[in-house]
Amino acid sequence: MVEECAVRGAGNVTVAHVVASAGVSRRTFYDLFEDREDCFLGAFEDGIARAARYVLDGYDPDARWVDRLRAALTGLLTFLDVERDVGRLLIVGSLGASARALECRQDVLARTMALVDEGRAEIKAGGELPPLTAEGVVGGVLSVLHSRLLVSPALSSEEDRTGHEGSALLDLTGPLMGMIVLPYLGPAAVRKELARPAPKATGAHRAEGNPLGELEMRLTYRTVRVLMAIAAHPGSSNRVVAEAAELTDQGQMSRLLARLHDIGLIENSGGGAARGEPNAWTLTDKGWRVQGAIAEPTSHS
Repeated sequence: MVEECAVRGAGNVTVAHVVASAGVSRRTFYDLFEDREDCFLGAFEDGIARAARYVLDGYDPDARWVDRLRAALTGLLTFLDVERDVGRLLIVGSLGASARALECRQDVLARTMALVDEGRAEIKAGGELPPLTAEGVVGGVLSVLHSRLLVSPALSSEEDRTGHEGSALLDLTGPLMGMIVLPYLGPAAVRKELARPAPKATGAHRAEGNPLGELEMRLTYRTVRVLMAIAAHPGSSNRVVAEAAELTDQGQMSRLLARLHDIGLIENSGGGAARGEPNAWTLTDKGWRVQGAIAEPTSHS
């Protein structure tokens, strides 16, 4: 869903687009989601959770207001640089989404406005500023990010791995902080924020102790289906894995299996093409850890 929204625009994506991109059947889609909007909402909620991990990574609730704001903004801009397509879905695509997605979006914005509104307590004359000030500030920042995401391409996987050099959105930290603090702390605070060096770019967020954070590839639904299929049918050939995972493109299946093998999630205990024998795929120890991390939340859903 994220990939198709990035290519086509959120309002133009259909279930047919999603299942074709994922390489699964419509039956599998409707086993998981009620309809296209339910799938979009799932992608939106997952995106919010991913963004929150970046925002909270360096956030100190006991720090000064301005430092908390800068940490949260830095986390958000880092997320948007690293996961540009997801960010575009959250900020751009969600505007034309269902009422449920808009309600979720508004809840996130309300919490953000509450943090900004704490600036009124930073100055003696803060009581003279209306609470609407925070709404205007957040709206202005959101408008800037919206326009940048409309024209800014997603970063390549190579840029992600090497620290996404040239991360244009992270370079906006100073100017955006200036916009935020101006009504509350005045022009001197703006100059101070503009004089601070831009934060250093970091790689994609990895959850500590989570085997999914160790992966060197994005874990798509298609990947999950293949890992679950091999876990359920160890020693299976390419064809059997494809049937169990409901992936019809054999070329795509071969490439995916090769990639999973390269990063150490699966191993081939069969003779393979070199001996004229079918492959026999099983999960490695690392593969079982990843599969377990996938299966645990699935079993509770």
